[in-house]
Amino acid sequence: MMTIRRLIYREVLAAVVFVAIGFLSLFFFFDFVDELPNVGKSDTPYRLTQALVYVALRIPNHLYELLPIAVLIGSIFVMARMAQSSEYTILRTSGLGPWRALRTLLALGMMFTLLTFAAGDYLAPAADKAAQLLKARYQGRISVGQTGAWLKERQGQRTYTVNVNALTPDGDMQGVRIFEADARGFLVSTTQAPRGSFADGAWLLQEAERSQFNTTGADMATVERNQLPKVRWPTEITPEMVSVALLKPDRMSTIDLFQYIRHLDDNGQTSQRYEIEFWRKVFYPLSCLVMVVLALPFAYLHFRSGGITSYVFGGVLIGISFFLLNNVFGYIGNLRNWWPWLTAAAPGLIYSMLSLGAFGWLVLRR
Repeated sequence: MMTIRRLIYREVLAAVVFVAIGFLSLFFFFDFVDELPNVGKSDTPYRLTQALVYVALRIPNHLYELLPIAVLIGSIFVMARMAQSSEYTILRTSGLGPWRALRTLLALGMMFTLLTFAAGDYLAPAADKAAQLLKARYQGRISVGQTGAWLKERQGQRTYTVNVNALTPDGDMQGVRIFEADARGFLVSTTQAPRGSFADGAWLLQEAERSQFNTTGADMATVERNQLPKVRWPTEITPEMVSVALLKPDRMSTIDLFQYIRHLDDNGQTSQRYEIEFWRKVFYPLSCLVMVVLALPFAYLHFRSGGITSYVFGGVLIGISFFLLNNVFGYIGNLRNWWPWLTAAAPGLIYSMLSLGAFGWLVLRR
């Protein structure tokens, strides 16, 4: 039985690697074509070499997204090819029953699950951060949207709303604005600084302008403005939280997402979007197990003539439908305010039922 497992593992691993390389090459080409308009601009030293490095650093994120699909297509190809050549029939007569075959593929799927988790939680965030810093080094800064990142923090009876327009390649902040409100929600002061940096438990703002609003009567207030060369603002908002707010949540690690969700909850901010992405990070690697179970019934099909192209094409469609359904459920769950864990787990549960149904009908009952 060890020999049978090695045979199946070797064939599936080779097929999955081949499919993954094909997909990654295709996405590498698309990303490179998308970066070409930014190459050679007169105001930036962004050249072809930097564009190639930037596109290469995006490969881990594509690997994380495409690995379950590659597992499905590669497994279907191997199972269908074994069925076509009657090789799987020989394995069945050698003692490879349905449940033993299922356990063998699940063990292989667990290996791909661990690889997907490592790629999505460690390799992809680090590579994406390096890619963003590389691009910022040649194009000036890291930012999102027109107004940058917005964060909120409570300190005692005071509430602070913070806006950071961008991050420099060195990790410093640009365009910092801090709005301070009292317990009633009335604006107390504003602080603006063109740049700032992170210190131990505080932000250091350079050339700051502070406006203090003092209420002198029922309808009267005075404004006191001061120019300060340096301002130290104690806060629990870390550089990681600012980076999280400026980057896409699907390119963050699970720990960073969890810490950012806690920060949002502690300060009374909505965290639905980030909670959905957190649970997607948890459940998405498990989809590799679903994919290998979906591929197993193809080994029990009977091929009377021709190749297996149509079955591999069916595997491609199944993989694409899973990817689309996973994204659609995320958007719908965020709009409808569904439970985050159910929103993230629903695509995997649907395809798990389909795979178990196919396994029961094509394998156990035939």
